Amino acid sequence: MNTFRRLALAALIPAVALSLSPSGAPAQTPSPAPAASASPSPAPSAAPAPAASASPAPAATPSPAPSPAASASPSPGPAAPPPAASVTPAPVQTADPFGLETTLEAKKVVMVKGTANWDSAFDTLVDAFKALNALLDKQGIKHAGNSMIVYTSTDDTGFTFLAEIPVEQDPKNLTKDMSIGKSPEGKALKFVHRGSYDNMDNTYEAITNHLDDKKLEAKDTFIEEYLTDPLKTAEDKLVINVFVPLK
Repeated sequence: MNTFRRLALAALIPAVALSLSPSGAPAQTPSPAPAASASPSPAPSAAPAPAASASPAPAATPSPAPSPAASASPSPGPAAPPPAASVTPAPVQTADPFGLETTLEAKKVVMVKGTANWDSAFDTLVDAFKALNALLDKQGIKHAGNSMIVYTSTDDTGFTFLAEIPVEQDPKNLTKDMSIGKSPEGKALKFVHRGSYDNMDNTYEAITNHLDDKKLEAKDTFIEEYLTDPLKTAEDKLVINVFVPLK
């Protein structure tokens, strides 16, 4: 096909009292004893002469408290916050390959043929995958690769397709629309779409422009490989590889 058409639908140090203890009172000077009289002493008095009063022991004088400046180093102020840890920037996601040359290898697949209108395209594809999965689940056959849609023809109203699931063994009891076959093979260009199926119009427009710019001619088919399960993934979270086989 010459063009790809899809229907468009979007982190203080507390103050210390420095009062000094008073120094001790000075010792009292003892009273001198009275001088002896030259005249004969009269009969001694019954009262003895007063003894010299003893000096009281001086009070222990405490060492004066050091001044605030000398007593201790000043209280540190609030601790400075540690330097902010360096934040490693998130890695920048590189752009997906666009127009990457690749070679498709044929795989054994179970497939079902179908026809869809653009208005209900995604629902029709999901129904086709459901039918294939029901067959495989019933027979205990596991997928051997990602689900695929192979578009065999398109027009303004709709398209025909093959829904394919890679397998390693042949399932039995196929319906009339189902068969065992091989997926496409050969030289192709790889493009990546992220987002809803309805928004693939922009991807296919870019693909058409790329082919025109490179003067490349595509075969009358193209393949979508669903890297996310369309039965379990929100439609706006789909990741789809688009392969365009070249002539």
